[in-house]
Amino acid sequence: QVQVVESGGGLVQPGGSLRLSCAASGSIFNIYPMGWYRQAPGKQRELVAGISSGTLNYADSVKGRFTISRDNAKNTMYLQMNSLKPEDTAVYYCKLGKSSWGQGTQVTVSS
Repeated sequence: QVQVVESGGGLVQPGGSLRLSCAASGSIFNIYPMGWYRQAPGKQRELVAGISSGTLNYADSVKGRFTISRDNAKNTMYLQMNSLKPEDTAVYYCKLGKSSWGQGTQVTVSS
């Protein structure tokens, strides 16, 4: 099972941008599905963006603002987040395959 580590979270003002990275301990070339999830305090974990056999999908709340991508050569998945809103505040997790979760990275959108 591949190990994954997220990075790139932090504090940003509304309207700002962040790029999250999900680095894997091994090759991600044949790993599907892949996805970014988030969990806000008191809420269930939800899928934000995913890659499944080449198809990209996004939660309605982030469409047009977030972009998921992967770099197989770097064994890394990314989440580019633009036009951030306070309601995007959450711990963001990446998941590779069926069960490889990272430890999460905090994203806080606040002025």
